[in-house]
Amino acid sequence: MPEEACALSIQSLNFWPAMVKIVIDGKSYDVEEGRNLLETVLSLGLDLPYFCWHPAMGSVGSCRQCAVKKFKDEDDEQGKITMACMEPVKDGLRTSIENPEARRFRSHIIESLMTNHPHDCPTCDEGGECHLQDMTVMSGHNYRRYRFNKRTYRNQYLGPFLNHEMNRCIQCYRCVRFYKEYAGGKDLDVFAAHNHVYFGRHEDGILENEFSGNLVEVCPTGVFTDKTLKKHYTRKWDLSNGPSICQQCSLGCNIITGERYGSLRRVRSRYNADVNGYFLCDRGRFGYEFVNSDDRLRLPFAKRNGAFEPLNPEEATEMAAALISPEKKVVAIGSPRASLEANFALKQLAGADNFYDGMSRTDRIIARKAMEILTSFSVKTPSLKEIEKADAILVLGEDLTNSAPMMALAIRQAARHKQFSIAGRLDIPSWNDHAVREAAQDTRSPIYIAMPYSTPLDDIAAQTHRAAPAGLARLGFAVAKKINSAAPAPEKLPKGTDALAGEVADALASANHPLVIAGASLQSPALLEAAANICLALQQKDKSPLLSFVLPEANTAGLALLGGKPLEEAFNAEADTVVLLENDLFRRAEEKKVQQFLDKPHQILILDHIHTSTADSASLVLPSGAFAESDGTLVNQEGRAQRYYQAYVPESPIRESWRWLHEIAGIAGREELNGLANLDDITRGLAKAEAVFRGIDELAPPPGFRINGQRIARQSHRYSGRTAMHANQTMDEPPPPPDPDSPLAFSMEGYHGKPPSSLIPFYWSPGWNSVQSINKYQIEVGGHLHGGDPGKRLIEPGNEEGQYFEEIPEEWEKRPDTWLLAPICHIFGQEETSALAPAIRERMPAPYLALNPEDASKAQLEEGEIAWLELPGGALELPVRLLPSLPAGLAGMPRGLPGIPFWEGLPDIRTSQQS
Repeated sequence: MPEEACALSIQSLNFWPAMVKIVIDGKSYDVEEGRNLLETVLSLGLDLPYFCWHPAMGSVGSCRQCAVKKFKDEDDEQGKITMACMEPVKDGLRTSIENPEARRFRSHIIESLMTNHPHDCPTCDEGGECHLQDMTVMSGHNYRRYRFNKRTYRNQYLGPFLNHEMNRCIQCYRCVRFYKEYAGGKDLDVFAAHNHVYFGRHEDGILENEFSGNLVEVCPTGVFTDKTLKKHYTRKWDLSNGPSICQQCSLGCNIITGERYGSLRRVRSRYNADVNGYFLCDRGRFGYEFVNSDDRLRLPFAKRNGAFEPLNPEEATEMAAALISPEKKVVAIGSPRASLEANFALKQLAGADNFYDGMSRTDRIIARKAMEILTSFSVKTPSLKEIEKADAILVLGEDLTNSAPMMALAIRQAARHKQFSIAGRLDIPSWNDHAVREAAQDTRSPIYIAMPYSTPLDDIAAQTHRAAPAGLARLGFAVAKKINSAAPAPEKLPKGTDALAGEVADALASANHPLVIAGASLQSPALLEAAANICLALQQKDKSPLLSFVLPEANTAGLALLGGKPLEEAFNAEADTVVLLENDLFRRAEEKKVQQFLDKPHQILILDHIHTSTADSASLVLPSGAFAESDGTLVNQEGRAQRYYQAYVPESPIRESWRWLHEIAGIAGREELNGLANLDDITRGLAKAEAVFRGIDELAPPPGFRINGQRIARQSHRYSGRTAMHANQTMDEPPPPPDPDSPLAFSMEGYHGKPPSSLIPFYWSPGWNSVQSINKYQIEVGGHLHGGDPGKRLIEPGNEEGQYFEEIPEEWEKRPDTWLLAPICHIFGQEETSALAPAIRERMPAPYLALNPEDASKAQLEEGEIAWLELPGGALELPVRLLPSLPAGLAGMPRGLPGIPFWEGLPDIRTSQQS
């Protein structure tokens, strides 16, 4: 076949978009048809100012800043002004950015926007990283002619996360578009009268949406700024940055950490098209302050005569080496919040027979079940970007906004799939955001949410279903049966549930990209099995379903793939020394069992970065680095391995857990970690030892990688105060610390261009100082990064179709005077480390017991009254919270909140008024 015919046939099958020829300022370009002119111009690497447009939110044409001149043909010399963000790219389009009239128009627009903008750039939190500053310079507006009074506003208290400075607003509408339309928030809006336009709440109060922190990056000015950064403010150009991974749920969002004076000052989003895109949840953005917490372990401590005493690093290393000497029997306990490298080093040190994974019993069962399904079934687990493309979704037993927030945000975008279909039939391009919303109104793709209680995503659900976890699993099994009669079916399904199962089955079976989501939140492995059955049934009907599992912690998937014995077996193991890696056992098992284990006559060596209850029983505690102080690898819930790097070297003796283990093993004369001295050594050893991890040693360039002979600078070229910040110690500027584990430099000296995507420490390009400079790092705006997005998927669909799970749980039946206790998720407070951050603490709920109002009335309990509970691990007193969405016979209680002891499974409880 001729090459032209081959290309034509492939293009006709939509393997790639149609390309057209356009002319910009007399130069011809081949570009993708159908996109708007603004994103096309930016994708070509050209500069054009804008405010209201955002690549994730589309065009509305409200700011008028992206004006260009459009010509009918090559003979047209007059042309007309048009907004690039509203202009579709078509073959033969002729336009000019540099046309004098277009330039004057843009200059007038920016001048009008600046008439009421304050002259406070030197004191503004956004100064030096401000999109408005960049666009003002780009538009040529250098002097202010306006000499009259400026319009002013009263600022609002918006909670612990955001500072509000309304006088800086330029009315681009980005904030309400993101908050209300993209993230589903209800309590931020625009209020207007005459020429007064106000963006805020109807009254002072905490912004309720879980993604409010993104306003910091969405806002092109300094209206919404990071209040946690303001408490320890540092100019953005004075930060030392590191490309990192969020450690506070299983999704693995990409982040940038910023440090100054040895403390972590902020976290912001690091773009990854396949994972979190441009955004973060508020826990991921503001939970970082635990790194600076007073609960941090910063020195080694040894217990002597019943009390802890600080040690110097040499003493601690010698003592630790004695505890793991070759003649000692060592039992090692890993952690799902520790890196792959740390867990692997510990497993190598103790041996596979003495390595225990450190997960709770139920979490371990669910994690291993998830990995078993995803590695053996021929069903794909999607990235967050692929979740956005799903056109029918069943969420089975997950409150995603609280357990996997960015997945919930992806589902909100998936709900618009049908809107885009309607708009397409009307020839409305998908980027024309308000036109799409106007045409489709409230039309949404079918989303079904099955949970014991109401969730924040219920507002976009076609149907919700309330039941105990067993009832939710039975619904899932029934859906599979409705899709394919070969699937096993639950018996005696209520008529309403059966009808809902049929509706869900029809929606999934008729979709092009059906998605089923389940997870660990309700402590029920049956939910995962039901979800797998649905996907298998769809496959047998020639569909290509997607299956996603939500896991409890940042490296739960990695630890499940690495393997290890159950934690309960460690409690019975004989040992001279127990080595405990970044784990609080009181969060993994009942207090009585844990304390009995800790009280055994063995030595306990703990490596951790926060003080935990378990550390109180240690013989020796070694301070490990937190995520911003460490290098390592995590595996997220889709099986994507991703590397994270430290933003700064912490004060000695803090170091990565794997580095501690290598050092003390060498002193102890143990050979298990020989040759595993740095990060690349360990990842190569892991890739060689465990087949599932092959390729993780290629996640990022090796430490010897250089660009033009230079390391990649963690600090901007404007970094200041290097001598002054150490003036209390020395008059000389000390050399930057060495970095044996990455090609990054702890310095402003180094390469400042565009490094490989896994090594991007900050975004900057000439003329683009704000986060909007991301467009210079992308192949095309809103698309993948140059060189590909960071990370490597370790899990791909298996070759086997899989077998149906046959074991269907019995329907739960309410018993008199007894409630089934179900877990309730909370984004703030449930995760162990972020709960130590002051801003997160302000948003954490107090411990409570949730009851259906009817059940509470029968128990003679009212809202706020103290209830006495009998749990398997002991008694507990909690205030009652009435939750009408909770089915009768079920009680709800948060897991992981401070003040609530460990519990797992789905126990029956009794409750009564406090005596």
